[in-house]
Amino acid sequence: MATTEQVKQYIAAGLDCTHLEVEGDGHHFYAVVVSEAFAGKRLIDRHRLVKEVIKEQLQSNEIHALSIVKAQTPDEWAKQQG
Repeated sequence: MATTEQVKQYIAAGLDCTHLEVEGDGHHFYAVVVSEAFAGKRLIDRHRLVKEVIKEQLQSNEIHALSIVKAQTPDEWAKQQG
């Protein structure tokens, strides 16, 4: 069973993030991911990119579920933060 810190490390190892938050209970996790890699990509493709990074952990059931609450570029994140 993965911890929130491990999930955060898995995502950060595979995706250059300028901001990353992960919460969860050990089975279900929720992430806010901000990365320049999302530039020009549709929301579904952004989610796929994050899921691809943790594909191995999802397949092995180390991570049961990951909900991507937000997948934004740094510019989108900055505008939202106001």
